Amino acid sequence: MIQCRRATIQDLKFLIDGNRFIAEETEGVELSETKLSPGISAILEDDNKGIYWVATLEDHVIGQILVTYEWSDWRNGQIWWIQSVYVWPNARRKGVFKSLLDHVTHEARDHSVVELRLYADMRNQRAHSTYMNQGFTTGHYQVFEKPIT
Repeated sequence: MIQCRRATIQDLKFLIDGNRFIAEETEGVELSETKLSPGISAILEDDNKGIYWVATLEDHVIGQILVTYEWSDWRNGQIWWIQSVYVWPNARRKGVFKSLLDHVTHEARDHSVVELRLYADMRNQRAHSTYMNQGFTTGHYQVFEKPIT
């Protein structure tokens, strides 16, 4: 049975691998462990930055999800952004993402979160289909980026 729990520092290697695999599979980007390790550790050590959860099966990590926060003045409430979603290939199509999303949704309700949001690479149609099947809509916003160099 799939179990979801809050990630700990003992999960760091899995989270690093998961993030590296996400970037490679979805965007063809190679991320370095030396950059990821302190970034992920910072989240694991400070809930104000975000929260990672992992899905496990027989004590093996098979999936991950990260939540970061945005305050909405229009809604007078917090929006949780879902990021860094990864399910290990041998565990796909077995309800791992659904388990993680259900867990995050339950946590969000407990924290009076007003909305869950996520973004996905425009080319990742498989992810889009998965998210739509879980009740997400494309909404009416377009995400823009401006790197700060």
